[in-house]
Amino acid sequence: MGNYAVFAQYYDALTANVGYGQRAEYFLTLLERLGHPPGLTLDLACGTGSLTLELFRRGLDVYGVDSSVEMLSEARMKCAEAGADILFLCQKMQSLDLYGTVDTVVCSLDSLNHLDGREEMQRVLEKVAFFMDPGGYFLFDLNTVYKHEKVLGNHTFVYDVGPVYCVWQNRCVQGTGRVDIQLDFFEREGRLYRRSREHFSEFACPVEDVLEMLGKAGFAGVQVYEEMTFDPPREDSQRLVFAAQKLR
Repeated sequence: MGNYAVFAQYYDALTANVGYGQRAEYFLTLLERLGHPPGLTLDLACGTGSLTLELFRRGLDVYGVDSSVEMLSEARMKCAEAGADILFLCQKMQSLDLYGTVDTVVCSLDSLNHLDGREEMQRVLEKVAFFMDPGGYFLFDLNTVYKHEKVLGNHTFVYDVGPVYCVWQNRCVQGTGRVDIQLDFFEREGRLYRRSREHFSEFACPVEDVLEMLGKAGFAGVQVYEEMTFDPPREDSQRLVFAAQKLR
């Protein structure tokens, strides 16, 4: 995983169209369908805290964990400006170490794809299970192999979002599920532009592999949906949502 030290300062501008309020409502509706009160909730890999804040505004007892000091700095400033007293912890997902157990964990926007392969993902799933109360739910989304190979692929994307101009270049390693990503940021300084760069990789694996890893970690009754819906996955799904319950 990268440190996202550069990415943090531009992350909110580049994800302004994500619709965090709608995502918060989606997760709450999913929990209602599952018959599971959220209880104490962890926003895992919370980034700049946008989803954390939206969950807090909807009455959840929620806190966030992320490995990037820079991302958490943005989160703390955002929540302070909103008058939201939210706890944020700086920890890697692979070495999660909470003060106690939680009832619900959410992890959104393909954060688990940023892990370095199946071994790291298995470790994270086991950490989440260890700190989750029996009967609790882990809600998370993942980019699919289809998205990595067919959408991200070896393509380049350009974003002009006002405060920053971003060139997003991908290199897909066929047959591995991995996409290596390079982001070049250009921010205006007077008549010139300042350039900065971030590198990281994303990894995707088939749904059946994810289900197997969840089972090994102690989760059961896993439900899988097309992103932001309650429809079953399609062959060309780009992001899927998983709802996994820790065994009692």
